Amino acid sequence: MPFGISIWELLILLVVLLLIFGAKRLPEMGKSLGKGMREFKEGVTGVEESVRTTTPTPPAELPAAPSEPAASAQATETERETVS
Repeated sequence: MPFGISIWELLILLVVLLLIFGAKRLPEMGKSLGKGMREFKEGVTGVEESVRTTTPTPPAELPAAPSEPAASAQATETERETVS
């Protein structure tokens, strides 16, 4: 048996639960326990799926900086015009 519980221990536990909660309340408790376990399982698998499917977004590209040679060529042309 699971968890080292024999059949006799399980029967005694069920009888005690029946005496404490009553025959009407036990099925309701089992149903709510099963529903809670199902919702927990769905929540855990939902988190796992979202972690698996989330892909890292690529970093945003920086705007292209003006190249150094083109800027210095313009400055040289401007200097030549003023000197002439």
